[in-house]
Amino acid sequence: MVRRMCRYGLYGPYKSHYVCLPCRLSFKYSSATPHCPRCRREMINVGRDFAAPRRSDRSGWKALAAVLESGLRFHSCGCGGPGYRPRTRSEVRERTLWARRQGIPLDRALETSVIS
Repeated sequence: MVRRMCRYGLYGPYKSHYVCLPCRLSFKYSSATPHCPRCRREMINVGRDFAAPRRSDRSGWKALAAVLESGLRFHSCGCGGPGYRPRTRSEVRERTLWARRQGIPLDRALETSVIS
């Protein structure tokens, strides 16, 4: 078996994605904690493996806010991505209820792709 070096270790440097939730904006920066160009609030570093919802997708941004508030981010070494993250409010709602019923932490429920 040939072991490959992770994408971010082999090619780089890669910029991190930063978001401003109130403005629904996302940018890539390599500097330390930038501020939103619209509202001047400090942006949140969400990691290198992030794909922002469209600015008009309110459900996607609310889902993203719930994911970020639970402490999850989109960091990985570049090999397989950060794993599952809900993309809609209904997926967040399902996993929140499932977490309460199962008695597990919300962040674990939000990163679980299949719930029963």
